[in-house]
Amino acid sequence: MTRVIHTGDTHIGYQQYHSPERRRDFLAAFEQVVADAVDGDFDAVVHAGDLFHDRRPELQDLLGTLSALRTLSDADVPFLAIVGNHESTRGGQWLDLFERLGLAVRLGREPRVIGDTAFYGLDHVPPSRRDELDYRFEPHDASHAALVAHGLFTPFAHANWDTEAVLDASNVAFDAVLLGDNHVTDTAKVKGAWVTYCGSTERASAAERAGRGYNVVEFDGDADVRRRALDTRPFAFVEVDLAEGEGVDRVREQVGQHDLSDAVVVVEIAGDGEPVTPAAVEEFATDRGALVVRVTDRREVDTEAELSVTFADPDEAVRERIAELGLSAAAIDVDETVRASKVADANVRDDVRTRVERLVDEEPGAFARAPPARDGPEDEREADDESADEGTADGPGADEASASDGAAAPDAGADVDAERPSASASDDGQVSMEDFL
Repeated sequence: MTRVIHTGDTHIGYQQYHSPERRRDFLAAFEQVVADAVDGDFDAVVHAGDLFHDRRPELQDLLGTLSALRTLSDADVPFLAIVGNHESTRGGQWLDLFERLGLAVRLGREPRVIGDTAFYGLDHVPPSRRDELDYRFEPHDASHAALVAHGLFTPFAHANWDTEAVLDASNVAFDAVLLGDNHVTDTAKVKGAWVTYCGSTERASAAERAGRGYNVVEFDGDADVRRRALDTRPFAFVEVDLAEGEGVDRVREQVGQHDLSDAVVVVEIAGDGEPVTPAAVEEFATDRGALVVRVTDRREVDTEAELSVTFADPDEAVRERIAELGLSAAAIDVDETVRASKVADANVRDDVRTRVERLVDEEPGAFARAPPARDGPEDEREADDESADEGTADGPGADEASASDGAAAPDAGADVDAERPSASASDDGQVSMEDFL
């Protein structure tokens, strides 16, 4: 029997709501998974993509991740993973670096056998490039086989990747397909294989209301998939329907009925009542111990122009609009550099010029306009559509994020796993960080 933790969409480094505490929460959730793996006698941790929220994680996020992976390594628990759309870069992947350090295994078309189960990997690939994919894998002699993949697969909502077609085209009979990208946990059986999403380990958007966790998968006869919860920061979701004459006092009353201590408080206002100033509600909740407060008034606004944007999370509003534009991969890259990257303001102009010149020389196809992203899983837009910067798949938006992210698995060709460019190494085997960026 082989017993593994199936996790994914950890989005380490996501500073949600611009809160440093929320940033730490995403790493803490991953650390919980690692602790459970070490204490629970598991054969491996299988990560289905989007380990990081940003393809250029900051040093603190890298150091925290390395520490967690070393904990697994010290306990002889292998970390098997694939590359998601959020963390995908145009050169070598961070996962390649972790593999070179002996802390991870990047899954691909060759089997990695753990116990009596062979694991294969399928990195995230944009929809526009999936017709060229070859789903043939190297054979194995294990008792069971599992495919780990990142994308929005059928038969689940907002899917754009045909699971049956993948299974039919594969020369390997899979007992299970372990998925990432959709932050909603779900399981179904397709052509004899269990197909399952583990969900995200932290709430990457207000749409992710259910508790977070991961899957425990056992391969013994038929694959068995079970859910295990994580202890993450509490969210208080408050929906207030104001009757005529009711206003901020009613909202405060409803908010006050919740335990707000160290919680992220999400307030949605509807109905026919009086106008409510968000600041008044935010101050009320903060005084009662809330970490973050976001107030959204869903009522119609009397104006000549139709308003459809909420600024409960301005970054999300920007990401959604960018996703709708169908920008080219080059445009997305420039947007990240100007708007969301860690490049110092004084260096932005030079950095953009260098990136554009490189794309002109090496990737002229990056300037081709992508099809506008369609609506998808509520959250995958927050996590996926910002693959150029921030990310999920059960929140506002979906995996068409690959179109918005433009850089997701950009080097993937006809192979199942994204092409892995070779990196130069010094005589002592050390690889420069530039080769991995």
